[in-house]
Amino acid sequence: MQVRQHELTLSPRRRGFHLITAELEKAIPGLREIDGGIAHLFLKHTSAGLTLNENASPDVRQDMETIFNAIVPENRPEYQHTLEGSDDMPAHAKSSLLGTSLVLPITKGQFNFGTWQGIYLCEHRNQGGPRRLLVTILG
Repeated sequence: MQVRQHELTLSPRRRGFHLITAELEKAIPGLREIDGGIAHLFLKHTSAGLTLNENASPDVRQDMETIFNAIVPENRPEYQHTLEGSDDMPAHAKSSLLGTSLVLPITKGQFNFGTWQGIYLCEHRNQGGPRRLLVTILG
């Protein structure tokens, strides 16, 4: 079994939940040559996250943003970590709720998940900037 590791930089995105499956499949070197294996995706940030969810309706991504903003609101007087802006501490909490990594099967050169599933980059900051993603492939 071969181990490959690549670090990708994702372009800055506005706050929200962004479907990045196709972008990753194009950007990961050698993915198409892997007949069977596992990909571990690790987002190297504490104010964004990764998740696997509905890939068809953009309404789902908007609703996820609405839900997470309701669960972890900004401008709470009890927050102490406020020097980096009102969106920073909530972004850390949202990142912890979702997590920063995914483990996905690879079959015949592409991610192998359900028909309606896709990979989301969950940007929790108003100005998050570029995001670094470490991809480790076993296969």
